Amino acid sequence: MKEWQRVAVDVVAAAVVVCLVVFRAPQHGLLAWAFAVALGGPLVVRRWRPDVVLVVVAVVGAMAVVVGYGNEAVAVAIAWALYPVAVARPALRHAVAAFAAVGLAGTAVWAVPGLPVVPPGDDGESFATTPLSALTFCAVVIAATWAVAAALRLRRQQAAELAELRTGRAVAEERLRIARDIHDVVGHNLSLITMKAAVATHLAGSHPEGQGEALRTIERVGRAALADVRVVLGPLRDAVAPSLDRLVDDARTAGVEVTADLADLAEVPAAVRISAYRIAQEALTNVRRHSRPPTCRLTTAVAADQVVVSVVDEGTGPVGPAGNGLLGMRERAAPHGGTVAAGPRPGGGFAVRATLPFGARRAG
Repeated sequence: MKEWQRVAVDVVAAAVVVCLVVFRAPQHGLLAWAFAVALGGPLVVRRWRPDVVLVVVAVVGAMAVVVGYGNEAVAVAIAWALYPVAVARPALRHAVAAFAAVGLAGTAVWAVPGLPVVPPGDDGESFATTPLSALTFCAVVIAATWAVAAALRLRRQQAAELAELRTGRAVAEERLRIARDIHDVVGHNLSLITMKAAVATHLAGSHPEGQGEALRTIERVGRAALADVRVVLGPLRDAVAPSLDRLVDDARTAGVEVTADLADLAEVPAAVRISAYRIAQEALTNVRRHSRPPTCRLTTAVAADQVVVSVVDEGTGPVGPAGNGLLGMRERAAPHGGTVAAGPRPGGGFAVRATLPFGARRAG
């Protein structure tokens, strides 16, 4: 759900609370509207100031119960304000405090003569006429809200732990691959160099031409080994920062129609540039494999101590479950504290957006 949609839902909820207070009030007037706005209005900003909104709604709700307005609406408003607080924090004290506020006010209405200030009507339940059922209703609504929020918080924690495990597994597999490649390159070539060096030593006096051939073989194998090691370890070295322009040219050569809008990454740390390059490389590979036609837009931007890499696929094609490609992108972003968001676009195609912080932003 987009941000404006979430805000719209909160606006609708606030309007419902206002209507409940006004139309269920025993006396309609300016005081009823004042309590309605004071109780429902803060719900519009509950996502930005959840703690403050919960305190305000609980206090106003308790006052409304004492005065005689908004019995059902108070429970609904407190539950709506409690939800983001309960999602963010596992403590039960917020739900207990919210219920205590309305519960004490309801008990005062039942026990103290002269309360509520505005006499209740004959139609419907209230703390003055049916205190037990009113308290039970508030308790059930508040407790159910906290339980739903706790379940959502637990599911998010499990999803984050699973993603962390997958990222760790991908890192371990990448290290194993690099170790295996290094072992193969070094082991094979060193054994060949050692053998040829032994031959050259043996032929040093009797067959100079054979010694020269052995030394030339050693040189050739050594250069090839160094080249192989550079291929394996190149992405791990800060001094080696591949060019995005070259990546775009290679993608176009492979048949991908790329529209590029590339920012200057000269001031970005090399490790971040390498991660951005690898993420863009994998995204372009996915475009070539899955998009029909293979058309996309590659954009890089640098702002507020972070690099943003965006690859938007404008074609159509089958979208399957997330595979090793997306997992590898997230692995590239994880060491920098970055994130990768990927998924189908509403109008068709697929979009990948990676955010890689560095400098002060990363330290924060």
